[in-house]
Amino acid sequence: MRLTRLALAAPVAFLAIGILQWTQPKAKAAPPTNKKRILVIGQTKGFEHDSVPDAMGTIWKMGHDTGLWDTYIRTDTELITKGKVGPNGKNLDDFNALVFASTTGELDLTDQQKKDMMGFIHDDGKGFVGVHAALDTNYKWPEYGEMIGAWFDQHPWFTFWAPIINEDPNFPATKHFPQEFVKRDEIYQPSKEFSREKVHVLLRLDERKLDYNNPRVHRQDHDFAVAWSKMYGKGRVFYSTLGHTNEAWNDPDIQKMYFEAIKWVLGLTEGSTEPHARTPAPPTE
Repeated sequence: MRLTRLALAAPVAFLAIGILQWTQPKAKAAPPTNKKRILVIGQTKGFEHDSVPDAMGTIWKMGHDTGLWDTYIRTDTELITKGKVGPNGKNLDDFNALVFASTTGELDLTDQQKKDMMGFIHDDGKGFVGVHAALDTNYKWPEYGEMIGAWFDQHPWFTFWAPIINEDPNFPATKHFPQEFVKRDEIYQPSKEFSREKVHVLLRLDERKLDYNNPRVHRQDHDFAVAWSKMYGKGRVFYSTLGHTNEAWNDPDIQKMYFEAIKWVLGLTEGSTEPHARTPAPPTE
């Protein structure tokens, strides 16, 4: 793991999880010739989630134990550039995907860095994964909202047992989920900029099982997407609101979702980005 300007106080969730069979190999395998490299950013300029170290560490361990990618962990934004960087010398040209691990607020990015990041995804066809509070980031940067698909607009129910419907059981990051399930997490309400015409919804809240007697509920369509995929130019984009709590990163389902999401944005698997109408809710028993 490369740790640069990193001050993570909380321990990361380096646990042996059965979904990926993360065990020590008997013999060290040769590294793959096409090994990817991802940059994980955990800078927080607003609310700082306790789960940021867990998210960053888990993503590092996924790549390390499977040999699919090397992970560079940063709590600053220096490497988000195509220009010259300091002694380490890495910049966006050295990475295949970018992950925002519950970043918040207006990140420390110059206008040129913003242009370089959008070019990295839109023009170069590199991947982007937004974890939870990545939606609570860069409100003053319109292109960022267009790229990720929306912004944060409250979490009406805070952390609760969220009833979720799987709208695409064929997508790599959601195929392991049942048609309907429950997870204890904090679900963000996407802002008015969110539209099903611009994204491919993968998971949503079950609108039949929510309490609407709540002033924080702003979406009159009661359409609360929990995860989606989309294209931004040539680049693949995945976002999910799941991952607010530390416990979420010990959940094999959530870990597998983000593992498969990273593989997908890296182009290692295939899945739809076509917009679609809200799927019918499963029949109640």
